[in-house]
Amino acid sequence: MLPQTAQLPAIQAGQQVTVRVPATSANLGPGYDSLGLALTLHDTLTVESLDSDELVFELSGEGADSLPRDASHLVVRAMNAAFGRLGYRHTGLKITAENVAPHGRGLGSSASAVVAAVTAANALLPAGEQQDRNWILQLTSELEGHPDNVAPAIYGGLALSWQDSDQYSSTCATVDAAVVPIVAVPDFELSTEAARALLPASIGHHAAAMNSGRAALLIHALTQKPEFLLAGTEDFLHQSYRAEAMRPSAALIRALRAAGHAAVVSGAGPTVLVLANGEAEAAAVLEFIASFTEANTPDINWRVMKLAVDVEGAKVGVHRR
Repeated sequence: MLPQTAQLPAIQAGQQVTVRVPATSANLGPGYDSLGLALTLHDTLTVESLDSDELVFELSGEGADSLPRDASHLVVRAMNAAFGRLGYRHTGLKITAENVAPHGRGLGSSASAVVAAVTAANALLPAGEQQDRNWILQLTSELEGHPDNVAPAIYGGLALSWQDSDQYSSTCATVDAAVVPIVAVPDFELSTEAARALLPASIGHHAAAMNSGRAALLIHALTQKPEFLLAGTEDFLHQSYRAEAMRPSAALIRALRAAGHAAVVSGAGPTVLVLANGEAEAAAVLEFIASFTEANTPDINWRVMKLAVDVEGAKVGVHRR
């Protein structure tokens, strides 16, 4: 039996909701905890409300061999949090998760799961009582602890996010069509918590000033002038401190940047994100990564993908009785 508050009204049984959510890359170099980009790598969550008091959980793809299929799963916990905040309960659920984005690699897998779950719970409510995407941003940011991954997962595109006290805000910018995201995903994981633990409690004023200038330049580069991507992605806040925990990724980033390509750590890592300026550079980046990894990290299996910027964010399909 799933934890419920019996006095709350129950959602209607027999409804089915499907939510498709993009993977995301946060930070993008200097935009620590504030910038995030939605990528065309999608997880799909289908939820059916049951009239029986049970939880059926079907899981395929990434994490299928290790993730739980019970009420302890992040999707179920996020859905229960959303139902409670919305003032509803459910009798039972059938959840089908198709995971494509790698887990523990810095591509926002937990944020995607939380956004999918909260969006699905909201869509199961009567139409007149559903909340808007800003409400979803508030709850998912609260559950994740920060908005940099959930915002692009919700809205798509390039999300610029900030926090005032307990209020989360985000606005989206259109990425220049020439920008081509490429990810190199190694076969080892790094938890966000472990990566954050490596950061110092404070940094110097000079580093902060340098970083703010690069973050401003990065937004200009991503939206209007991709020729400034290399300079705009230089970071002074977090990447150097995390390098020790992901030496193969750090070496690849150094080599790519030395060759003139805008490479950064994706989120907390260890995935490497490259923001190429046009298809010609993207082809050169793919060739460079293949050559470098074969010569320098032959014991690591890298999954390299040329993607695009997802401009839609979380998409919902609802089928009611």
